[in-house]
Amino acid sequence: MAWETTRRRLVRSVNSKYIYGRIPLLHTVVFLVQISLVVRLTTKFNAYYEERPVMTMMVTNAILGGMADTVAQLLSAINSSRSLKKGGLAKHDALAIEMHELDRKDGLLGHQFDSATRGLASPFDFERLIRFMAYGLGMAPVTFKWFRFLEWMFPITKTSAFAPALKRVIADQLLFSPCSIFIFFVVMTVAEGGGKRAVSNKLRDMYFTTLKTSYLVWPAVQIINFRLMPIQLQLPFVSCISIAWTAYLSLANAADGA
Repeated sequence: MAWETTRRRLVRSVNSKYIYGRIPLLHTVVFLVQISLVVRLTTKFNAYYEERPVMTMMVTNAILGGMADTVAQLLSAINSSRSLKKGGLAKHDALAIEMHELDRKDGLLGHQFDSATRGLASPFDFERLIRFMAYGLGMAPVTFKWFRFLEWMFPITKTSAFAPALKRVIADQLLFSPCSIFIFFVVMTVAEGGGKRAVSNKLRDMYFTTLKTSYLVWPAVQIINFRLMPIQLQLPFVSCISIAWTAYLSLANAADGA
């Protein structure tokens, strides 16, 4: 009991530290650690890939998935810290206004955050971070095999490049994208302790909205990916772009959960 009390006080103390009074320190430290891991991985990526391609993709995807959730948590924490200021949002605070609009309107997320949490600085959720890293770790082999299948099914040659790349994009968006979004919400809901009803509600509320949003982003990304990137860089390229996309999914999943 004493240890639990001490732990809670320590966590509360760390989460109350801010850089320049606006950027949460713990979130920033976690993000910098993740960046250092990416930099180290990048310097030896080709060597790791030649030895263990699937494992390299899994580790890369896990780290980048964790970065995406950290970005989402960082944005949420900055947004919640704004409401602690007297007078609410500053007129010229662009980031605060933008995040406030994301909360308030039925925009990309389509849902409001829990009003009960307004006015409270958001603590860093390590369990949520681990869920996203585990999801990235588990999905990497599936995505890697899928890209290999597309490469075999629609080979790109010197005389024919754009048409096979376009076919890969169409197949990816019509087959893989709907399945991956479905898997994401099911896995995350179950990992958070939700049952069949929670999964059903999450899919009803979020699935088609998220799928429509993905069709605004991923076709253009994938045409560049399949047309220009060698096979060993396709998943890392997608994972880098996915930092923003997974941050959106993280915010969407957290908002709907609230």
